[in-house]
Formats: sequence, C-alpha cells, structure tokens
Amino acid sequence: MRTPLPRPRGPLAPAAGLLATALVLSGCQEVQTSAPAEETADVTTVTLDGRTITEGGDLVMALSAEPDVLDPTTSSSLYTRYVMETMCEKLYDIDESGEIVPMLATELPEVSDDGRTVTFPIKEGVRFADGTPFDAEAVKTSIERHLTKEDSSRRSELGPVAEVTALDDSTVEITYETPFAPLAAVLADRAGMIMSPTELERAGDDFGEHPVCVGAFKFVERVPQTSITVERDPLYYDADNVHLDTITYRIITDASIRSANLRSGDVQVADSLSTQDLAELESADGVGLLEVGSLGYQAMTVNVGNTDGVGAPPGKIDTPIAKDPRVRQALSMAVDREQLVKSVFNDRYDPACSPVSPASPFSSDASEACPEYDPEGAKALLEEAGADVPYEIEIKVTNTPDTLRLAQAVQASVADGGFELTIVPVEYSSLLEVQEQGDFDLLQLGWSGRVDPHGNMFNFLSTGAGNNYSGYSDPEVDELLTQAATVIDPAERAALYGQVVTKVQADNPIIYLYRTRSMTGYADEVAGISTYADGVVRLSNAAFVEPAEG
Repeated sequence: MRTPLPRPRGPLAPAAGLLATALVLSGCQEVQTSAPAEETADVTTVTLDGRTITEGGDLVMALSAEPDVLDPTTSSSLYTRYVMETMCEKLYDIDESGEIVPMLATELPEVSDDGRTVTFPIKEGVRFADGTPFDAEAVKTSIERHLTKEDSSRRSELGPVAEVTALDDSTVEITYETPFAPLAAVLADRAGMIMSPTELERAGDDFGEHPVCVGAFKFVERVPQTSITVERDPLYYDADNVHLDTITYRIITDASIRSANLRSGDVQVADSLSTQDLAELESADGVGLLEVGSLGYQAMTVNVGNTDGVGAPPGKIDTPIAKDPRVRQALSMAVDREQLVKSVFNDRYDPACSPVSPASPFSSDASEACPEYDPEGAKALLEEAGADVPYEIEIKVTNTPDTLRLAQAVQASVADGGFELTIVPVEYSSLLEVQEQGDFDLLQLGWSGRVDPHGNMFNFLSTGAGNNYSGYSDPEVDELLTQAATVIDPAERAALYGQVVTKVQADNPIIYLYRTRSMTGYADEVAGISTYADGVVRLSNAAFVEPAEG
C-alpha cells in the first residue's frame, strides 16, 4: 500500500515564485545526521545590513568533501557548485524564496507562441577574469559545449535544442525541436555557467584545471584533497560589492572536526554540519547557524544496467536485484523510513519516497505517496522472485562518520526484510567515479535538489541521461518526462511527474530515503553569507565585519 508522506515542517520555496517562473518559461551530496527534534524555521542569510564592513581579509571555509573537476560541463558534485559560485556566475540564479532571478541575463526568457523559440538579453560591458568580453557569442559557445562534449553532464538537462544563435552582442536565442518549459531553471544551475571562450580554446578538455568565468573571484590554485583558493577579480563588473581578498576552501571531511575548527576560529564558515554537534555550536560564543530545507533527497541507487559508464546504452546485469524489480521493491519495503528519520536524525528530517519535494508546486498525491514498511512482505517478494533469503548485497557509501552511521541503520532495518547488507566505505570523490563507471550493485548518495522537478528527475531516470547512474531505461518513463518538459501548466506537469513517480516506485532503480536540512555554520566576525534550498553556500558578497553593537 502507498501512503502519503507528511508535509515538511517548514517551507522550502514558496509555490508562487515557482509558478510564476513556470508561467514565464516553465548535488550530489553526502548525508548528514540530525539532533533532537524541534520545529525549526529556515534561516537562509546572515545579512550585511547594519554591519560595519572591514574590507579585505582571507576567509576560510571548511568544505565537507573534495569537489570533482571544476568544469561546469562535466561536474556532478554539490561541493563543486560551492566553489564555482564565487568564480562562475550563471545566466540565472534562485533567491532565498526559491524564485528564479536574472544573473548574467537581464530578464527572464521570452518564449514564442509555439513554445519553441526562447530569447533572453544578457549584461553588457562585462568581462571574463582573463579580460575576454562577455557577449552572446560566448554564451553560445558555452551552451554548445554543454550540448556536444562527449562526457557532458549537461546535455540531457538542456532539452531538445535545435540551435543556439547570438542575435547580437547582447541577445541569445535558443530554438527547440519541441517546447521546453524548464529552461530558466536549468540555466540557474551549471548549464547556465558561461566559460571564457579564450580559455576554452586554450585549455580544451583541461578547462577544469584552471577555470575562467565571470565571477566575484577568480581561480588561484588547487591542492588535491587539501584546499582550493580563489582571489578577488578586479575585472568583475560589480567589484564594489566584493569585500574579501581571498577565499580558501579547506577540505575537512569529518563533521566534528569542521565544528571544532569553527568554534576555535580556524575557519569562518563550515558546511554540512552534523546535528550531533548543534547543541555545542548553539551554546558557543561567536558562532551562528544557517539552516534551510532541501529540494533534493538522499537515496540508494541500484545498478540495473550501468555496464559501460553513465550515458552509455544500458547493458544487462545478471543479478537478481538488477534484473528483477520484485527484489528492488522488496528492498524499498524493507526500509522503515519513518523509524530511520527518528533513530538516526531524531525526527528532524523528513522521510522521502520521491524526487519531488512536497513543498514544490509540482507535487501531487502520487508524488507524495510512499510504499508501506512491510518486512514480511519484503521477504515474501524475495521468495516469489526465487532470490536467496537473506539476500546478500554490498552497499557503497562515503567514508564519513555520519554516513557510516546512516548505513548501519539501513543495514539493521533491511535485515528484518530478508537482506544482508555489507557496507563498503569509499572516499567521496572516488565514490562519484564509482557511480559514473557503474562499479557497484547498490550505492548511497544524494542530490541537492533543483527548483524544477525536471532537474531532479530527467537526468537521473531517462535513458542514457547524464546522471542516470543506475542505467535505468523505460520507454514509458522517457515519454512522460519528455512530455512534462513541454508543458507550461503546473498542474498538468505535476500530474505527469506523479505518473513517473508511480512507475519508478514500481521499478525502484532509485530507492528514496529522506530529505535533509542544509546546515551551515559561520563565525559572527563575517556576514553576507547565504544558503538557499538548492544547498549551495554563497560567499561572493561575504565580508568580515566589526562586532555588532549590543
């Protein structure tokens, strides 16, 4: 039986903002644990308003995982988005309410009557960090790279593009084979990051080793597994609102060590804090907390056909869990999501069985339904499928304490349903490679979420898409997702996404578990920091400030 999940306790993004965007045109992250249950309102920003700024200085952020390649076309890590936020502005962004707003574009896209031609203006008088002019040809070059690069993770995100045209220096036109409603939302993520054509020509596939974009900061150096440093870009068009000299992203994978470094003053910002540390942080002097609900999810991915790497045609895997949906359904039924949230997260987070957040205007009863926890039914399905009971399987997870704690709780939960899980810890950036290559049977990672469900579904569930790590392929799902992207009406889109969720819950290539809250700590000597529902920590306008009066 499928039962609806409770609505989140706090808003993620107001429906009005998303609906307005829909009518105009329309990461992978590690797990974190939670603390005692309480009603918690979103706190997205520590503002500079009313604070006295101390210009300059070197800010250090404790980053919970090593980013992957710093290339907007190929990257897939949430932590890469943190770093790129300061260096590579997008055509659009989201604000604290979840509304899509212009960034390097100056207006939301204008769509033709037939929905197939999209036009948008861009900023004038802007230069990349290497001095190259930012213009419509540069936008065209970046989008075409996203569409044509062999290992691009953006191709399927951008939809059925027929042609990209620079109408003049400041106007871009994208022509589609069929209407594509989510474009503005897509361009508010990595597909909207515009790269210097000069550096692209020079570096080619090695662009990520020294990325050059339009941003408040520019790349300085990367020390693998240790740090990434950026410095203020004097060519930036809004340089007067950039206050720091440098930002160093220091890789600290243990949440308790990030917390300790924040309390000691060795770092000024720390992401993905464990809520096991919240009580100590909240009682510490000189430390604040940003906390916001997520549009994404944490899940287990089952390899059902990823034999030759992500994006390749799906192959056959001759294991019961890969070839028989009853085994995967049994695994989903064996997970007690509500108890998992209570025991591991002390009921602070929400169970999830779907990639569509209940706070989304595209949510529906179908997308909120959740398979009932039924360990005896799970065992019966395994027996019906002719699988061994207990069914033995390895699950690969990140090697952080919080994630291992989660994995052990899942291991205990599914044991009652006839599964014997062996936990295999893997370093985060290596786990990203593992999922891309298909070197797993079962894997736990999450997705930080996007404001439009297309960004949470199409790239993960459509055949051959750039983040379809499971190797899943179903013609009905492909058709529904493609149709949903052509529809402007939010209610109609919601119904189509609900149908997708129903089908995916029958096939279970991805077994959704829960939704987190993004928790970012900061020292009170800094302000101008934000974290929104997309999970990205924004530091471009951060500054050191004098102590607040009172």
